[in-house]
Amino acid sequence: MTSIKIGTRNSPLALWQAEKVAALLQSVGYTTELVPVVSTGDKNLQQPLYALGITGVFTKDLDIALLNKEVDIAVHSLKDVPTMLPTGVIIPAVLERDFPEDVLIRNPKAKDKAISDLSVATSSLRRKAFWLNQYPEAQFSDIRGNVQTRLKKLEDGLADATLLSLAGIKRMDMDVEYEHLPFLLQAPSQGVICCASLEENKELNAILAQINHEETRKCTQTERDFLRHLEGGCTAPIGARAVISGTTVTFEGRVASIDGRNSVELKETAEWTDDLGIRFAQQILDNGGKSIMEEIKTQL
Repeated sequence: MTSIKIGTRNSPLALWQAEKVAALLQSVGYTTELVPVVSTGDKNLQQPLYALGITGVFTKDLDIALLNKEVDIAVHSLKDVPTMLPTGVIIPAVLERDFPEDVLIRNPKAKDKAISDLSVATSSLRRKAFWLNQYPEAQFSDIRGNVQTRLKKLEDGLADATLLSLAGIKRMDMDVEYEHLPFLLQAPSQGVICCASLEENKELNAILAQINHEETRKCTQTERDFLRHLEGGCTAPIGARAVISGTTVTFEGRVASIDGRNSVELKETAEWTDDLGIRFAQQILDNGGKSIMEEIKTQL
C-alpha cells in the first residue's frame, strides 16, 4: 500500500494524536501523511448527512473527508465518537489507553478555597451533574475551546477552577498543577485514541489491526455499549470505566440527573463478553436509571 493519508483536526492535541498513530504505523513498515481537515461545513456528498448517520460535533468533518476518500483513516479521541457510526465507517484500531481521568485545575487565586466553594467553568453535562451530586450549591460558567484556550480563560478570571481530561494535559506536556477527583467518573472511552476507516478497505483495515490494543478495545466496547444502551438517542450525564485483567472486567458506571440530585451507580466484576456493556446498562435502567433518562429527555 502507498502512503496512508491520516485525517486529523488541526488543533495541537489532535495533531499530537495523529502523529502518535503515524509513528505506530511507521513502526510496522508503512509510510504516512498527515492531512489536517479544517471545518468547512457540510461538504458535497451524494447523500444527506442524516442518511449517513453523521452526527458528531467533533468528528463530522473528518467523517465526510473519509467518506469522500480524501483521507484513508481519521484519528479521533474515542470519547468524541458517536456510538452509532456513519454508514460504511468502522473503527478497526484503538490505541492503548493512557490517562482516562478528569482533573481539577484551579486559578491560582483560588488555591486555598474549599472545593465546595469553587465556581467551576465547564460545558460538560456529565461533569456538571457529577459535581452537583457532591456540591449542590456550586456555580458554573460555560467554557469552550482547546486546552490552551480554556486555561487562558481560567487565568483571565472566568471561574475559580475548570475540569479537564488528564490525557490532554499529559499529551501536550503542559506544566500545570491539577487535583484528582475520584467522584468525577470519566466519560466512556476517555483517554483513548482511535482510527476510523471505511469498512470496504479490507487491506487498510488489516494493517490497522496490527496497531490495535485488544485489551483497550474490549474495555471501550463495554463502555460504549453501556453508553449506547442507556442514551436512547439523547445526550446525558453518563460515566463509565472498564478495566480488564485477563478475561475479568472490573466496571464502574453511572448516570445522573442534570441537576445531580438523582444518581444511579453500578460497580461490578465479571467475565468479559461481547454483550457485557448492554447487560450493565440494563442493570442501571432497572435500578432507577430509566426514570432518570426519561426525565433528562424532557429537559434537552
